Amino acid sequence: MGKGFFNVPVAINEPVKGYAPGSPERETVSKQYKAYFNGNVDVPMYIGSKEVRTGDTRTMTPPHDHQHVVGTYHIGGKAHTEEAIATALEARNQWSQMPWEQRAAIFLRAAELIAGPYRAKINAATMIAQSKTIHQAEIDAACEFIDFLRFNVEFMSDIYSEQPNSDDGIWNRVEYRPLEGFIYAITPFNFTAIAGNLPASAAMMGNTVVWKPSDSQVFSANVIMEVFKEAGLPDGVINMVMGDPVEITNTVLASPDFAGLHFTGSTFVFKELWKKIGENIHNYKTYPRIVGETGGKDFIIAHPSANPKQVATGITRGAFEFQGQKCSAASRVYLPKSMAEEVLGYVKEDIASFKMGSPEDMSNFITAVIHEGSFDKLAKYIDQVKEDADAEIVAGGNYDKSKGYFIQPTVILAKDPKYTTMCTELFGPVVTIYVYDDADWADTLKLVDATSEYALTGAVFSTDRYAITEATKALENCAGNFYINDKPTGAVVGQQPFGGARASGTNDKAGSAQNLLRWVSPRLIKETFVSPSDYRYPFLG
Repeated sequence: MGKGFFNVPVAINEPVKGYAPGSPERETVSKQYKAYFNGNVDVPMYIGSKEVRTGDTRTMTPPHDHQHVVGTYHIGGKAHTEEAIATALEARNQWSQMPWEQRAAIFLRAAELIAGPYRAKINAATMIAQSKTIHQAEIDAACEFIDFLRFNVEFMSDIYSEQPNSDDGIWNRVEYRPLEGFIYAITPFNFTAIAGNLPASAAMMGNTVVWKPSDSQVFSANVIMEVFKEAGLPDGVINMVMGDPVEITNTVLASPDFAGLHFTGSTFVFKELWKKIGENIHNYKTYPRIVGETGGKDFIIAHPSANPKQVATGITRGAFEFQGQKCSAASRVYLPKSMAEEVLGYVKEDIASFKMGSPEDMSNFITAVIHEGSFDKLAKYIDQVKEDADAEIVAGGNYDKSKGYFIQPTVILAKDPKYTTMCTELFGPVVTIYVYDDADWADTLKLVDATSEYALTGAVFSTDRYAITEATKALENCAGNFYINDKPTGAVVGQQPFGGARASGTNDKAGSAQNLLRWVSPRLIKETFVSPSDYRYPFLG
């Protein structure tokens, strides 16, 4: 029972460490990287209090050195998923009744553990598992994850404090109950913070979770579970399972206690999950909440008034950081003819200055794409450009997977604004540019809006406020996160709530209270202090 109204610590964004040569954080993470790289971690499934090792294992290898094994992880079958569901439902009995401030304390402790003793571990694991540079690992696995945990606690307290008005003789109040059942979280390889936040945000609101991380992210997912366990998260609140994704999903969605899906991944998979949920709708005890953030074909459009160097930097950072493997990455660009050559010149200079290789060498800006399937797909598109007459490669275009899955940052110049790589999500370090006549600015805005099924992020560069106003209005439906004079990546928790519409997801805005509201079911309680004792109203006389 609560004994007070509690104010949580004010959330502030975790400062990003610099990792400059000679800095203590650089030395610490380098040491941890070597320890993990030369070690052999054995990752179990986490079901309740048990670390489940089935003996059916898969190896984990860094994308930048795919012959080097850093560990193994255990996969389970249908029975393990069923056990995870049963465990989550059993844990819900106590977890859903725990006072909210006690739940908050667990996740605030987790944030402090990541900020301190686990910072080098979670960053090094992300560098190895996902081939992130130390800067990309720091802003993701450390800072963004910490921000999610801290700000979500603040958002949670804000939600609970939102109460209805009362009137004479009555008291109205709202309880924000966890959903009845369990939540299924499916997370992607590209962001450790997303992998941690999707199960944690639902759990913070009193739900219990079955979590399936990406096979390509299990190494750092294991560190997430270590953090949660040390933070005091009770057994069974978050259960991590690995195995055949179709089998796991079918088992989860067949349960009448399935109450919600928290998903980040491909548009196709999300639509198939939605379809399967619909097919099973008559089996569920309640209508499941479906929350998803999926793909993007994110744009940059430059107005003739834009600063060419700033546009070029927006392209370079927006398209090539983390090898373009962000759902928000800039992958189609519209340049006015008057500045196109200058902007392309700056981008080519940037690419020529890139160093590529292992993230252990912190002078590298580019590392490897996640796995061979991604490499082969990107190489196929690059090869096709070399054959086509309506597009050409103006920078990059090489690739090599002999040691790691390395794709050289590539710039395609398309004569056709609907060329394949202007429309298709590639998820790699490939950006396609279309040059428009300066006089066609307004028509090009319509082209940007009509080209893609996605609506995740986009950016406009201009020094003309009328043009900015025009673009902001014309492009209102094709980007859930819209940037003015900045790259379309890098949303910060508590500052830029993230999500898109159309085929990019349900736009439930991770990093805001809007997302947390999806994981509760409000109950209105009206209490009348003196109840009527006569049915007659005054109009009856």
